[in-house]
Amino acid sequence: MSDLVQKQKVRTFEQRAHDLLLGHSFAHKQMGFIHTLDIDYGQPMKQRTLLEVEIAALNKRQQSSTAHHKFRAQASQQLHGVIESAIAKQLNDIDKVIKDTIGIEETVAALFDLLAVKSASVGRLEPLVNNLTWLGRDLVTLVNTPYYRKQLSAQTSVKVDSPKLALRYIGLDNLQLVVPTFAVRHWMPHSTEPFSLLKRRLRDNSMACAIAAQKIAQFKGVNENHAFTLGMLLDVGKIALVRLYLKTFEAVWQRQVQLARNERKKNLHTALLELKPDPLFLTTLLNERSTKLTAKVIEKMQLKFLPFNSVLSQLTEGVAKGETLLPLTEVIQKAQCYSQFISLKEHQLIESDEAITWFSYYNFKNDELRLLESVNFSNLAIKID
Repeated sequence: MSDLVQKQKVRTFEQRAHDLLLGHSFAHKQMGFIHTLDIDYGQPMKQRTLLEVEIAALNKRQQSSTAHHKFRAQASQQLHGVIESAIAKQLNDIDKVIKDTIGIEETVAALFDLLAVKSASVGRLEPLVNNLTWLGRDLVTLVNTPYYRKQLSAQTSVKVDSPKLALRYIGLDNLQLVVPTFAVRHWMPHSTEPFSLLKRRLRDNSMACAIAAQKIAQFKGVNENHAFTLGMLLDVGKIALVRLYLKTFEAVWQRQVQLARNERKKNLHTALLELKPDPLFLTTLLNERSTKLTAKVIEKMQLKFLPFNSVLSQLTEGVAKGETLLPLTEVIQKAQCYSQFISLKEHQLIESDEAITWFSYYNFKNDELRLLESVNFSNLAIKID
């Protein structure tokens, strides 16, 4: 198989993973599957012969329906043309995207940097955490979760009720995993309707990518905390684009419906009322723009002690002639590949020969794959004593 053909196949797998974010049924349709529920394997039921007048009425309804569908498709195309322009304009103001769309506070970047240096301590982290009410609340909740805490008995267990105490229970090593995880969860959209599972799949994919990056980094002798943090942050561009699209769709749609009503354009008004956010538009947006947007967001965060900008440059621009992949870039590429693979495998959307092609493209070693096969990608591997 030529390099070009292999690359095209890999891009197909990655697009399939983006399609799955928006729904299992949508991903199937994009692959060209025919739903078995749409197929009648039984004998056709006997029907009475239609009268000529009924045939004429049926043909008229079909023509009317076809015309309406064409009109609705045109309305959707025009609506999304406006949406695309509005999103492009918003993306030009990356500071506003960071602050208002995603909701990234400067304190979070300071926390990431502090956790990356050897001089980090719980005492130095405390004032930063106190500035982030949501993070303090989440840390307290984590410490009081039995899954992560040894509970000797109901009498000896102590309920933690302050971020200060929670920080000391969790410990510095665990915080290097917990803080990036809680930050990304905090930035997730509150609702992703009509794509009901999108939020959960974004969260699960971020977790899987971060854990895979951590394990691969351990195997390759790369800084595992750097790998985990970047693996967790890799989908921040997707988070921003999902938020932007759903918010922009709602605003533009409402304005267009109001205009159609005021101008008494009945057919257009009816067609607009039937429109919903388009999964094909969103999956294309995610596939084409998310990694570049992640790179811009992380660059603007101005992280001083985390070497992410050069890695993201290689992920978005490729490797210049005569250069080689940075070790962390290779780790992140493999982690993203594997996290997407396990998602597709869970939904039976990838064949074994396709997986072999995918792993070969990213130069996976058999030992790496065996290691990843034994990993739990659902929960952080931490223990709180």
